[in-house]
Amino acid sequence: MRALLLAGMAGLAMGGCASHNPSIRRLPDATPAADNAAAVQQAAEIAAAAGAIQARALSPDASQAVTPLTPADAPSMYSYDPFERVNRRIYKFNAQFDEAIFLPVADTYRRLPSPIRTGVHNFFDNLSEPKSVVNFVLQLRPVFGLRSLGRFVINSTVGVGGLFDVAAHLRLKGYLTGFGATLSIWGMHPGPYLVIPILGPATLRDGVGMVADYAVAYVINVADLYRGDQAWALGTLDAIDLRANTNFRYYATASPFEYETIRFLYVHRELIEDEALHARAPPQAHDPGIPAGR
Repeated sequence: MRALLLAGMAGLAMGGCASHNPSIRRLPDATPAADNAAAVQQAAEIAAAAGAIQARALSPDASQAVTPLTPADAPSMYSYDPFERVNRRIYKFNAQFDEAIFLPVADTYRRLPSPIRTGVHNFFDNLSEPKSVVNFVLQLRPVFGLRSLGRFVINSTVGVGGLFDVAAHLRLKGYLTGFGATLSIWGMHPGPYLVIPILGPATLRDGVGMVADYAVAYVINVADLYRGDQAWALGTLDAIDLRANTNFRYYATASPFEYETIRFLYVHRELIEDEALHARAPPQAHDPGIPAGR
């Protein structure tokens, strides 16, 4: 009996397999002749362009000669990071905190109507104007200091406490600066690379600048906003607004060298900004869509 059952099951299995038509994967059709001709023509154009570049490089005319790049022309990947071990741990903590708390809160904040978010952003930018006035004076740039003072007066009155950037419509664009830029003009080197908890990448000079800027805001204490419980509430809202306007996501590149990449980009961006400051280039106007250093 058991043998008959086994024989029947084997027959059904063979019948089921035979009922399905076998399928064989085929390679796609060959490329048409027209596509082949186009590819040949494109290859010829690339070869001609390469030949023209090579001929120009070998030309005796110095004005048309192409100077080849050397490894010395590339920027150094080295960044002074004596606290790398601690910085990496803080970086990992910041990534976890951002993913679990900061980013969800910022995404919820982004769902607010655009006029509300713009008003909040303008409000905190306006609170940064007194700090900019002080630093522009310390940088011996009184013209920009007067501009920041004028913006603060206009936006604090006509702009309803800074909710509306009326000064921008009067062609008084915002130029925010901080004590970190002042230290740069005074000749202080950025110093070692740091990763500040929650705030992210910085340098020693940036850290000193942040403390000094907060001290200036605390002393000036516009509308008594930097004392008491309201200071904590406004500081939290300011941080959320900055995160919502910062287009960055930890480990979005899926690169095992993200820490090194962020460090390199941040430090060399700061060095480029230092060159512009020492060249006395005018500060860039603040774009309302980009968070400014507060």
